[in-house]
Amino acid sequence: MSEQTAAAAVEGLDQVRYNQDGLVPAITQDRQTSRVVMMGWMTEATLRETLATGRMVYWSRSRQERWAKGDTSGAIQLVREAYYDCDGDVLLFVIDQQGKGACHTGEFSCFYRAFGAAE
Repeated sequence: MSEQTAAAAVEGLDQVRYNQDGLVPAITQDRQTSRVVMMGWMTEATLRETLATGRMVYWSRSRQERWAKGDTSGAIQLVREAYYDCDGDVLLFVIDQQGKGACHTGEFSCFYRAFGAAE
């Protein structure tokens, strides 16, 4: 994300609506394939950090802590575009996935299982 894009993104921060836990869902979509690769949660702080650095930073509900995607796995997500929906309660990030897949299982996308399909 360029400096100009990051600066413009900050202008929409007041439009984001967080749930009762102070979180907003964030969907990431691969720029090359248009596949949704994962969904995570963000706080206002992790959203600001993501927009400022151009790297996806989430909030772990299970660990109750900030986590920058790829710190342990090497699967870094670089932000290319950032959007919020019409209600301001869901975020969409178009990213370039670097390293192995986005999923902790090693799959490219966390959405690799289909209902009714044998695994």
